[in-house]
Amino acid sequence: MSKIAVVYWSGTGNTETMATAIADGAREKGAEVSLLTAAEFSADMLAQFDAVAFGCPAMGSEVLEESEFEPMFTACLPKLGGKKIALFGSYGWGDGEWMRTWKADCTANGAILAAESFICNEAPDDDSINACKALGAALV
Repeated sequence: MSKIAVVYWSGTGNTETMATAIADGAREKGAEVSLLTAAEFSADMLAQFDAVAFGCPAMGSEVLEESEFEPMFTACLPKLGGKKIALFGSYGWGDGEWMRTWKADCTANGAILAAESFICNEAPDDDSINACKALGAALV
């Protein structure tokens, strides 16, 4: 059985809703899933999981949330070589630049993207929830 972590930060609940759908998608494929906030996860925990989905909304000028998520993720980044991951998040403005930058950082550090990263504008609708479930399934 695959062990999957879904790690997220959410300010409005949109990214949390996406994280829950990703966890549901992975569970539907038979994975054991841990749904964790950024404050509950650390780089030392990466080895415990076969794959990790990281979720963070765009903040400020399209950057990762800077007080909890970004420090946790920066600590994880050098340990992502060969690790299967997925990236997701929501945004309310811009064109997704934060996700393109985030994805490039991950692949430059050797991470293996299980599926195309997923972003949604504002609150996730039914199509977005289904895309999140598919992202979760791709991690298994």
